[in-house]
Amino acid sequence: MGFIIRNGEVHDVKAILGLIKELAEFEKLPNEVEVTEDDLIRDGFSSNPKFKTFVAEEPNGTIIGMALFYERYSTWKGRIIHLEDLMVTQSKRGVGAGKALYTAVLKYAHVQGCKRVSWEVLDWNKSAIDFYESTGAAILDGWQVVQMNEKSLKEFVERN
Repeated sequence: MGFIIRNGEVHDVKAILGLIKELAEFEKLPNEVEVTEDDLIRDGFSSNPKFKTFVAEEPNGTIIGMALFYERYSTWKGRIIHLEDLMVTQSKRGVGAGKALYTAVLKYAHVQGCKRVSWEVLDWNKSAIDFYESTGAAILDGWQVVQMNEKSLKEFVERN
């Protein structure tokens, strides 16, 4: 294996943000990334982190992939993990880093006693869907992702 999986550290933030931006390009939403390095440092590496990361690092120190996740609470199940992003830079796909990062998150959730790990996948990302299904994950039919963006949130609050 030409990489290791380890906990993300504050000095990895620039690489993590680069992978987030590369993922946005892949998902055809390149202008949607608003988060900054300072946001990631504050929210992930402070005394009260909002998320955790694992990174895939080559022997030369290059970060080639990352998984960003956080704990949630299910009223039906209790503690669960939400895998926000799993990304391997395009030139390094196929070397096993994605599976290793995915495995690290699932092992972490298991050790923490979480009842479920959940995430979203775009319906056109056939290779990801096939991979997830091959590991025993279920793609749920009938559920839709619901979001309220910052503008809509502000308008709703001001009206109510």
